[in-house]
Amino acid sequence: MEVVHQVISSLGAFAPVTCILLFLLASLLVIWRLEALSGQGVEGTVLGTLFMPFCSGMGNIVFALVLAMNAGKGEDVLINCLFNNITNLTLLIGGPVLIWSMASIPRKKTKAVVLEHKMGRLSLALNLVAALFFSLFLWLLAADGKLTRMDGFVLLLLFVFWQCFHIYDVKKTNLLKKKTYPLTLPLEVFLLMLGAAGVFISADWLVQWFQSLESEAVSSNVLGWASGVLMVLPNAILAFYYGAKNRMDVVYTSQSGDAHICIPLCIGIFAIFSDIPASGFLQRSLLILMGLCLAHLLFVVILGKLPRLAAAVLLGAFGYFLWTGLA
Repeated sequence: MEVVHQVISSLGAFAPVTCILLFLLASLLVIWRLEALSGQGVEGTVLGTLFMPFCSGMGNIVFALVLAMNAGKGEDVLINCLFNNITNLTLLIGGPVLIWSMASIPRKKTKAVVLEHKMGRLSLALNLVAALFFSLFLWLLAADGKLTRMDGFVLLLLFVFWQCFHIYDVKKTNLLKKKTYPLTLPLEVFLLMLGAAGVFISADWLVQWFQSLESEAVSSNVLGWASGVLMVLPNAILAFYYGAKNRMDVVYTSQSGDAHICIPLCIGIFAIFSDIPASGFLQRSLLILMGLCLAHLLFVVILGKLPRLAAAVLLGAFGYFLWTGLA
């Protein structure tokens, strides 16, 4: 790793730009192979709940690990994760819905298609309930003013239990429908890991470079906001790509499922290494996040879709979050 860092640093002023390009290219590699998996018969719900959250949230996981290993600030991890989650549930769902709308009933009204659509809605509702409870859980843990190492272990165990449930659900579906994964899955996993390596190398160098800057020239918590913008770009590419392909089921499940990566996984990882102070910003942001999860849940359960007017309100909520955070 040190050799790689030296090679990147030898580029001088072009090193940060090179790392950002490497991060985006590695993310695009991940998206390319996800599309290949989709074309090989991996269902949209499975793709959105198991594969995409890890791939689109890979940058956030790496960011939390790199900051933990380099004595970073917990506030930056919180800002990075909260920015990611709230952006996913506002801008990256509301934007595609405003542009392409969101059909509530399948065009092909065969019995099998309608049943699959209803199962997808049920899975999405469960994802939103989980995101709501994870946010509430974090809000309760942070009520005493900080997140400790034990809190971090609790968050990680909560995440592991949730993933075990997902794996069970997918296995059950495959057995009932007698489906199997494509034979090329090991190769796809290798390419995804290659993309993960690119994300790790670029994020590691960028974080260390940012920490080396003079503190007088860079205001507090800029790393959290700047990293949040960078990490959310792969999510944005996924959302607008699948929105353009009229796959709003994938858009919705991937963006809501990605919320499970930041909370509890990323925050739990950092809390194990170092305590995180719970500021008023965290409490306010978690309340916003819980409100968003509840609103999405009501629309999914009652209407089966997100109306364009509600999507516009979500964009307004995203602006309000930025205003409260940056102010």
